[in-house]
Amino acid sequence: MKILEPDSVNIEKESYDSTKMESDIVNNSVWLEKRSFRIALVSTFTALGIVLGYMLAYIPNIELFTLTMFLSGFILGKRDGMIVGISSSFIFCFFNPYGASPLPLLTFQLLYYTLIGLLGAIANQLLKNKRYFTPEKDLYKVQIMVIFGIIGGLMTLSYQLFSSLIDVLIFFGTLDEFLPYLLTGIPFTTIHIIGNALGFIFILPGLIQLVYKMLY
Repeated sequence: MKILEPDSVNIEKESYDSTKMESDIVNNSVWLEKRSFRIALVSTFTALGIVLGYMLAYIPNIELFTLTMFLSGFILGKRDGMIVGISSSFIFCFFNPYGASPLPLLTFQLLYYTLIGLLGAIANQLLKNKRYFTPEKDLYKVQIMVIFGIIGGLMTLSYQLFSSLIDVLIFFGTLDEFLPYLLTGIPFTTIHIIGNALGFIFILPGLIQLVYKMLY
């Protein structure tokens, strides 16, 4: 009988842990352990994000694109959430109805929405062991709604700040005009932040419940 050395045991344990990381994030759903089903879900979330992006493109600062990227990471985990984020944002931002974003802004948008998918997975990790996180019953609880509202608001605020900074650098080549530019856009920024916060409060919990009921 071959006896494994301690180093060999550690190597096998690390290998096992890495292969189970994604399934641990999504609470070991039988469906999500199927590679073909995960690919189908990644494609579905990507298509959904693009469709919603185009549907609301002509309504200033009202969008469900960010929410969809966050939801994909929350359900699929870090890796696949980031894949949905970067693929959806590339197609939507490059083929935007108003024209493709300038390269510096496009790069930021790709990075931003990729991180949104990552943040969705991290939020799942942080919430899944909390007693008040009960997607199999009800997620319209004060704690969950407040947490999601804050997340949605802060993410949107960060997007507005950094995208405005890049816009100023592109059009003016200096940061001297940043504050006037930011102040001019306050009404649109406020609408965007409030709209996303409300979406995360009232729409996101219901979508998570719906997806959990289908997958678990």
